[in-house]
Amino acid sequence: MAGFAYFPHTGEDIRVMLERVGVESLDDLYSDVPADFIYKGDYDLPSALSEQQVRDFFQELGKKNTQLKVFVGQGAYDHYVPAVIPYITSRSEFLTAYTPYQCEISQGTLRYIFEWQSMVCRLTGLDVANASMYDGPSAAAEALRMTVACTRKRNKVVVSTKLQQNVLDVVKSYLKYPDIEVVFAWDVLEELGPDVAGVIVPSICRHGVIQDLTGIADAVHAAGALLIEYCDPSTLAVLKTPAEWGADIAVGDGQSLGIPLCYGGPYVGFMACRKDYMRKLPGRIVGQSVDASGKRCFVLTLQAREQHIRREKATSNICSNESLMALWVTVYLSLMGPEGLRKVNELSCAGAHYLYNELLATGRFEEAFPGRPFLKEFCLKPLIPVDVLQQKLLDAGFFAALELDGYVTFCVTERRTKEEIDALVKVVREIEL
Repeated sequence: MAGFAYFPHTGEDIRVMLERVGVESLDDLYSDVPADFIYKGDYDLPSALSEQQVRDFFQELGKKNTQLKVFVGQGAYDHYVPAVIPYITSRSEFLTAYTPYQCEISQGTLRYIFEWQSMVCRLTGLDVANASMYDGPSAAAEALRMTVACTRKRNKVVVSTKLQQNVLDVVKSYLKYPDIEVVFAWDVLEELGPDVAGVIVPSICRHGVIQDLTGIADAVHAAGALLIEYCDPSTLAVLKTPAEWGADIAVGDGQSLGIPLCYGGPYVGFMACRKDYMRKLPGRIVGQSVDASGKRCFVLTLQAREQHIRREKATSNICSNESLMALWVTVYLSLMGPEGLRKVNELSCAGAHYLYNELLATGRFEEAFPGRPFLKEFCLKPLIPVDVLQQKLLDAGFFAALELDGYVTFCVTERRTKEEIDALVKVVREIEL
């Protein structure tokens, strides 16, 4: 067993431990358990399989999955994933990436978290970012709690119902028990008052419309509250940043930065803020320093977690912080760079507008939000039964036309080709009015 580095205990290790506690075998450790409670039969487990048999089994199992061309977004986007990312993130240095308590032996982990934070700051335009959150919706809920901690004596938050439904659901669940009043509103400015601590709005609404946030930050700040912007970080390469809109905190999901759809996860949330509120960020912040030899190194700079400070003073306790997925996104952003991100948005935007116009030309839809700008995602009003539309598309190999608030939503990323778009439109044309 000595040749297997990941086996925790050798036979000799076990013998020494048993001798230390004064028993002869592992069975002796259960001597206090009544014999009637100890199972003596054979376990109903399948026979062992060879490596090749296991591979064959899962290959056959995988064939049951239906491979569809994805034309839906709603917070999970089918973007291109550079092939080198899985290779880099699978390196042995990152296999056990976890909370880097001992900086002297965690420089690799600390460095990529530092780079992740730096890239989030560049995307959002804000001053500081934390080590990463579980996902976008939980980051939104954490940010709302953070506004209460920052403003003091205010316990009301206003949540825009223009956010995607999964964000609204998580916020509602997350803030159910803390002493925080949550108000959901389409027009958040109507709910401003002296007891409001924070307001959260999307940069792109649930229907895909790019939001004009002019004046919102001024109104929120005039009421003594903080503004949170929920955004798709991939789009920040071409849209105004949260800092430019005057937001105090920015949150969202990093999935659009090269993380595969993965049947819903794991993803990675992000949170950035102005430096005035840095000490209220949940989790921790990695900082840059120099060691005793004057060389560049990385350390845990702020740790507002209950392991490190008094529980009543701690912010939300974030432990396993999706660190590996933060590494994934960091590699993606390093490979793509500003020009690559802009190209992703240009291709997605062109494809989405082409599909939009072609679908309208079929006569099976009407515009839902005429003249409103969109990037890669949009809604249309269907003039045909939605269940028929969805089934026809599904039968043709497309995941599209997700029903939303009486409309159907479509999304086009840079992965979708003109041929695929034309094939989808052809299916729609063949549906009778």
